[in-house]
Amino acid sequence: MCLTSLLRHKSHGCYGFHCPRCNGTAYYVIRDGIRKIFQCRACRHQTSLIAGTVFQGTKLPLTVWFLAIYLVSQAKTGLSSLALKRQLGVSYPTAWLIHHKLMQAMANRDERYVLDGRIQVDDAYLGGERAGGKAGRGSENKVPIVAAVSLTEDDHPLRVRLTPVSGFTLKAISAWAKDCLAPGSTVFSDALACFGAVTKIGCSHHFTVIAGRKPKETPEFRWINTILGNLKTSLSGCYHAFNFRKYAARYLAAFSYRFNRRFDLCSLHERLLVAAASTTPQPLHSIRMADVRC
Repeated sequence: MCLTSLLRHKSHGCYGFHCPRCNGTAYYVIRDGIRKIFQCRACRHQTSLIAGTVFQGTKLPLTVWFLAIYLVSQAKTGLSSLALKRQLGVSYPTAWLIHHKLMQAMANRDERYVLDGRIQVDDAYLGGERAGGKAGRGSENKVPIVAAVSLTEDDHPLRVRLTPVSGFTLKAISAWAKDCLAPGSTVFSDALACFGAVTKIGCSHHFTVIAGRKPKETPEFRWINTILGNLKTSLSGCYHAFNFRKYAARYLAAFSYRFNRRFDLCSLHERLLVAAASTTPQPLHSIRMADVRC
């Protein structure tokens, strides 16, 4: 059943086998013990269904992965690796690796989309302070992020992007805007000077001087403030502690992925399966690498 579902979703949701070498669709099935090997009729290339996907190299049954995909996709406020360990009945290192591979698949999927139209943007620092370390924004575990949400014509949130940046400089925001915004968009922000860099990619920029006002006193930024509040609640309520500076991008991507598909919960697990099947293999050393933007 799992193999059938994976075969159906592997080629970005297209049905059937696609040879990774020649893109042929005709194949033979060769049994090697309990494994199924797929051989292309055209070029004779042999492959397994999990080759070239996030599942490559796993020793776990696909049923464990599919259960993990369902649990991670349906957790409204996120799911910790410890909770995933209890649900799957595996060791913590295994649950941690599964969790991070799926979050990486979420991140890769959402990087394909840019925000357009009317966009609210704000700066934030996330991550807790470490005992004996610096306090406030100078903390070693604090990460600067740019939060952006696109709005519908009736002023409701559509899609969100949460991106770690190296700092709030013109250079960093210019690079962020190039990756995350569509030229011609209209960007609304506070008076932080670096957000003026969005004009370099053809966006118009409108800023409002906040001057120490509280979020409830700035209705023009209601949605971006609400999303940042929900994000902080989700992170503090679900995860006890993690290296935010090293893994911030994945945790933020997981929150964004679920938010951007909040009206399609019934098929969210299938969409995450498509993302996992179209994500290249993620070995442990790659998963443990720090995000270079932080």
